Amino acid sequence: MVNNSRRGFFRKAVVGFTTLSTFDKTMLFQWFKRTVLKLPIHDDVYFTTGFKVMEVEGNRALVWTRLCSQEFPNPVKHERREAVFRHPNDFDEDQPVEKMDGAVKGCSGVVRFRLINKKDEMDSGWITTSEENDFTAKFLFGNLREDEKYKVEIEGRSSAKGPSRFASGKFKTTPPARQETPLNLVTSTCQYFWSFDDEQRGFKTYDSMRRLKPDIYIHTGDYIYYDKPGPLAITVEKARHKWHAMDSWTSIRKLYEEVPVYMIKDDHDLLRDDVYPGMPAYGQLSYSDGLKIWYENVPLDDKPYRTIRWGKDIQIWMVEGREYRSPNNLEDSEVKSIWGSEQKKWFMEGVEASDATFKLLFTATPVVGPDRATKKDNHANAVFRTEGNWLRQYLSNQKNMYVVNGDRHWQYVSQDLKTGLWEFGSGPVSDYHAQGWDPDDVRPEHRFLRLKGGFLNIRVDRKNHRPLISFSHRDVDGKVVHEEKFGPGHKRVERQ
Repeated sequence: MVNNSRRGFFRKAVVGFTTLSTFDKTMLFQWFKRTVLKLPIHDDVYFTTGFKVMEVEGNRALVWTRLCSQEFPNPVKHERREAVFRHPNDFDEDQPVEKMDGAVKGCSGVVRFRLINKKDEMDSGWITTSEENDFTAKFLFGNLREDEKYKVEIEGRSSAKGPSRFASGKFKTTPPARQETPLNLVTSTCQYFWSFDDEQRGFKTYDSMRRLKPDIYIHTGDYIYYDKPGPLAITVEKARHKWHAMDSWTSIRKLYEEVPVYMIKDDHDLLRDDVYPGMPAYGQLSYSDGLKIWYENVPLDDKPYRTIRWGKDIQIWMVEGREYRSPNNLEDSEVKSIWGSEQKKWFMEGVEASDATFKLLFTATPVVGPDRATKKDNHANAVFRTEGNWLRQYLSNQKNMYVVNGDRHWQYVSQDLKTGLWEFGSGPVSDYHAQGWDPDDVRPEHRFLRLKGGFLNIRVDRKNHRPLISFSHRDVDGKVVHEEKFGPGHKRVERQ
């Protein structure tokens, strides 16, 4: 009996082992060598700046990572000022980048991505990383199944025969357009490395968003700030450092392990405040340098403007506001534009062809505002009044269309007094970043105003077969501070 039991146990163990993925077998073998055989494992590459599953749409998903030579980022050693933004005290802008707070050195090597679900296993093959592209790697997977959960497995080595380092995560693909599927979306904007509010994990907002178990995350620009100190990104090396330091915060990495991300660039991600094509370099960092670094980290395979369809009830358009715009200082006219004619044509054709119940425009900068009178950079400003008037009127003529924007350092809901168009500003990631508006200056357009940080949570669902959309502003800890809910026809649903 004992021998039969042992044979049965080993038979089951062998069967169980053969059903494991290649990734799980390798991890189990590494554990066995470390724990049972007590053999040293010399892993010399790391995923310290994490990975991102990006641009999930239909049957496609893009996976990105960066190979690193150090397991942890450099510790934060500088004390910070008490004033807004929390700039570092006595920061030596001329020190070597590799010595700076948050620095993470990259390394050359090879990376392999795998996607796995119950029916499929897909492999990118080995991809070489190099200094030319900041040791980043990417791969666009196609032929994915709609509305399916996938496991992400990433393997990195310093050479083809070197030891492996692993990372893993998960995501879900978008559901088909005919399907009634709820959506839980989170969005945020404006984060400066030194405005962190959790000394160990970085930003409370990211942990709060992750706890809501969202389907997708959209960042609406100013993910980093080239033109804020600690360091000022006046060289390519310092600009890349800004991405390394930000992406290595634990709270950000953990969100990306579970939630696909879509990123929209704004001025501070590209060069400096209010940037447009043709602006002079920022120190030694040129406009083209900024574009290259952006696409190293957000490697879109097509135009920077794109759309996501999530089931029957929601379609999202994410627009590009920096690459095609006219110079801000040109006189306002019919041809002066933030979007450019090609993007406007794409947007109108897509919106008018869509049969989604609700439609969302995600834009880095405001359309409705109100904004400060001194600003000269967006559709809510006088310098783009002609296109702004057209856009507000056009959007208000579409059924169930709403605007979600970044850029502003306060949370707000506004409704255009002329057209009735609704706009929702998520506010900055941290309370330390909140500034720029007098909290007592409540304008007629405002339906909600709060000079604090946090994020916006958007949910689309059905109640008694009736589609509903809700916009919940939350503080950095995830507490709801304001909510608007609508049915079809912009009919507001009163809170119960």
